[in-house]
Amino acid sequence: MKTKVLKWILFSAAGVVIWWLIYSNLSAFAGWFTYSLLKMEQGRHLASAVEFFVFETPKVLMLLVLVVFGVGIIRSFFTPERTRKILSGKSESVGNVLAALLGVVTPFCSCSAVPLFVGFVTAGVPLGVTFSFLISAPMINEVALVLLFGMFGWKVAALYMGVGLLIAIVAGWILGRLHMEKYIEPWVFETQVGENVAGQVMNWQDRINYGLTAVRDIVLKVWIYVILGIAVGSGIHGYVPEDFMASFMGKGAWWSVPLAVLLGVPMYSNAAGIIPIVKALLEKGAALGTVLAFMMAVIGLSLPEAIILRNILKPKLVFTFFGIVAAGIIIIGYLFNMVF
Repeated sequence: MKTKVLKWILFSAAGVVIWWLIYSNLSAFAGWFTYSLLKMEQGRHLASAVEFFVFETPKVLMLLVLVVFGVGIIRSFFTPERTRKILSGKSESVGNVLAALLGVVTPFCSCSAVPLFVGFVTAGVPLGVTFSFLISAPMINEVALVLLFGMFGWKVAALYMGVGLLIAIVAGWILGRLHMEKYIEPWVFETQVGENVAGQVMNWQDRINYGLTAVRDIVLKVWIYVILGIAVGSGIHGYVPEDFMASFMGKGAWWSVPLAVLLGVPMYSNAAGIIPIVKALLEKGAALGTVLAFMMAVIGLSLPEAIILRNILKPKLVFTFFGIVAAGIIIIGYLFNMVF
């Protein structure tokens, strides 16, 4: 067993070294590919778009594989059943914080997190705590964080994680204070929550395999969105005038933040598809708070999620949930625009 672990450590170390060598030379490769191999003329819109695409695509995919593997191992400790048990029986304020933190390391988008909503409610998890998880799980995930880190650096990624957690915790706490349990559909409380009878105990080899499976399942699922998002971002980077974006999503347009949130809700996407577009918008002069508000609305609030939630919650609670989260995103957007 020790020999296998040692082999995995050596293999991982060699992989990280190779990864870093490739990663650190991507900028030079993108320039060579665009201007030497393809013979494009510098300063042209198409050349700028191609260089952006060639640089961003392998960088983002490499980061994605590395981080999804690491987070996959962390996720092996947090099955849905374990997550439910952790949240059960906690005081509501502590539960809001725990639920938001657990949402970061659990593999659920805005729609797939909804079925867990039923399990949490029927297990006695307070409604506000459940909403904190429902907000955090899709909005703050390893895909969003790795793409933000790869494109903007750790400060922006950490900032996004912080404000996302703040929205999840505060919105969940407010929803808990409103005591709107009566607006949950009656059938939810009649649902029986099954126990995880398998009781499987995972060793480190199992967890490594779990991480590899996460890479296979998640990366194979989102790679096309990564490429499409980078392609759209490349077009914005190469062709969209800076003055246009600055006037539409700049700090001077007071209405840009709420408009960005309104536009983001029906544009259902995941982090893999939207963050490359976010980078291109920022490079063209869009304000950071406006763009982050747009991204949060796209990832954290969606029409498919609203439709699924309507089967579980009565309309008043659905609208209240969306309204509070949207208000939080708008406030964060304005604050970011004031500070940055």
